[in-house]
Amino acid sequence: MSALRTMARRGAPADAPLGGRVVFERAPAAERAAPASAPGPLLTDRLADGRPRRDPRRALLRALSVAVCIALWQWASTARVHLGIVNFVNVPAPTEVIVAARDLVSSPKLWLHLQNSLFRVLAGFAAAGVTGVVLGLVIGRSRLAEDTLLAPLEVLRPIPGVAWLPLAILMFPSAELSMVFITYMGALFPILLATIHGVVSLDPRLIASSRSLGARPFRLFVEVVLPGALPSIITGMSLGMGTAWFCLVTAEMIGGQYGIGYFTWESYNLQRYPDIVLGMLLIGLLGMLSSAAVKRIGAWLTPWQRPEEKGR
Repeated sequence: MSALRTMARRGAPADAPLGGRVVFERAPAAERAAPASAPGPLLTDRLADGRPRRDPRRALLRALSVAVCIALWQWASTARVHLGIVNFVNVPAPTEVIVAARDLVSSPKLWLHLQNSLFRVLAGFAAAGVTGVVLGLVIGRSRLAEDTLLAPLEVLRPIPGVAWLPLAILMFPSAELSMVFITYMGALFPILLATIHGVVSLDPRLIASSRSLGARPFRLFVEVVLPGALPSIITGMSLGMGTAWFCLVTAEMIGGQYGIGYFTWESYNLQRYPDIVLGMLLIGLLGMLSSAAVKRIGAWLTPWQRPEEKGR
C-alpha cells in the first residue's frame, strides 16, 4: 500500500488509469537529453534538499520593521499624540514597559504565570486537536455525519469565548477546567473547518485509483485521506493555537491567582498600564512561538510538501 501513500502525497496524474496498472510514458527526446547536473533557473534559490534558500536581507527587513514600529510607539507616547479619535496620552512608552518587564523577571511569580497559562492553552489545544481532527475527517468523508453534526457545530462556532464564561462556570466543578474549556472552544473550530476543507478538497481520482488498486476503507482512510488532508490540518492547528492564546485572557478572568491573562486583567484593575502592555506582548510572543512550533512540526510530518518561494 505504499503506492497509495505516494499517490496521496504527490497527486495522481490526470490520465492515470483506474485499473490495477499504471502506464508510464517515455519523456520526449529533448527532456531525456537535458543533463541532470545542470539546474534550471528556478532551482538557484533552493538548497540541496529543496527548501528555499534563506535571504538574510529579509530577516534584516523584518527586524527593521519591528524597530520602526517601536520607535513610532515611543514617539507617540512621549509626545502624547492626540489624533482626535485615537490618542496616546495614557499609553505607556516602550521604556516604561521595559522597566515593568525587568520587575516581572525579577519576581518569583513569572514562572508561575507562565506555567499556568501554558498548561491551560496546551491542554485546551490538545483536546481541540483530537476533537477537531476526528470530527473533521468523519464529516468530510460521510454525508450522514455532515448532515447530523455540521449544523449544530456551525451554530456554536460564532459564539465568542467571553459568552461561554457563565456556562463554563456552571458546567465544570473547578475553575481550572473552566479555563481549559474556554481555550478548547477557541482552538476547536479553526482545526475542525480546516480538516473538513482538507478532506473535501482531495482529488476524487486519488480515491478512485486507490479503490481500484484494492484499498480497503480503513487503509484508504489512513494512507490516502489522512495524508492528503494533513497540510490543511496543520494549517488549522496553527490557527487554532493562535486562537487558544487569544481566548486566554477571557479564560483567566474566571478566577485564579496566576496566569498571563490573569496578570493582564489584574493590571487593568489596578491601573498598572505598563504591566497591561507587557501582558499583551507576552501573550503575543508566546502565541507566535507556539504557532511557529506547530508549523515546524507540520513541516516535519509532511516532507512531501515543498514550500514555494514567493515572487520577488
